[in-house]
Amino acid sequence: MALLNKLNTPFFQEVGEIARFTGRFFREVSKPRQEWEEFVNQSYFIGYKTFTLVGITAFIMGLVLTIQSRPTLMEFGAASMLPSMVSVSLVREIAPVITALICAGKIGSGIGAELGSMRVTEQIDAMEVSGTNPFKYLVVTRVLASTVMVPILSSLAIAISLYGGYLGANLKGDVSWPLYWFQAYKVLIFGDFVPAMVKTIFFGFAIGIVGCYKGYHSQKGTEGVGRSATTAVIVASLLVFILDLIAVQVADVLGLT
Repeated sequence: MALLNKLNTPFFQEVGEIARFTGRFFREVSKPRQEWEEFVNQSYFIGYKTFTLVGITAFIMGLVLTIQSRPTLMEFGAASMLPSMVSVSLVREIAPVITALICAGKIGSGIGAELGSMRVTEQIDAMEVSGTNPFKYLVVTRVLASTVMVPILSSLAIAISLYGGYLGANLKGDVSWPLYWFQAYKVLIFGDFVPAMVKTIFFGFAIGIVGCYKGYHSQKGTEGVGRSATTAVIVASLLVFILDLIAVQVADVLGLT
């Protein structure tokens, strides 16, 4: 009994609630008549509206990584390996994770605040009374949109960051355009792209689920809305790191690293 009382904490209760919320999502998404128009709208807001922030961050990330790595490689006489090192680092780990963290901050907080506002102003209750399925319209569309758009944003971030790496390599050196891309791609293999893209799908799903859960169950007025947005960012960012750790271990077991 003592052990059960210790396990009966708000943390484990919330984990169970999120698991139940996720189960409800899969039940609802399997039912007919999807809200495709709302899905397209959410994809626009989640993807297009986030692209500028992701693109700028990715460009700076590739530029800075190249500039910071160059002196170290030059000490070992391996400056020619700079494009290869940068491309592997960006494709495998840095670009997908940083993109997911940006999305957790922008998308997660946005969804949490939006649904939280609708909850405290009783708009969700009004949808239920009118016969509309608010879970299908509000939650399913946003989770699906984030699951689809985060991998796309991550792919664009990889391309932009590699271009930033090209500019960084030419700030204090002279690497031609064909040579840079040849060296950047010759070290990349199938096992570099697949785990990176697969884990971004889980990143997007986790961000959408957490944001929707926090907003959908928001309470205590405007204070609860702010708390929902804040905790959505924290939990989604933590899940990104946990999922990344799991993905790295799975890829290692499967021999994809």
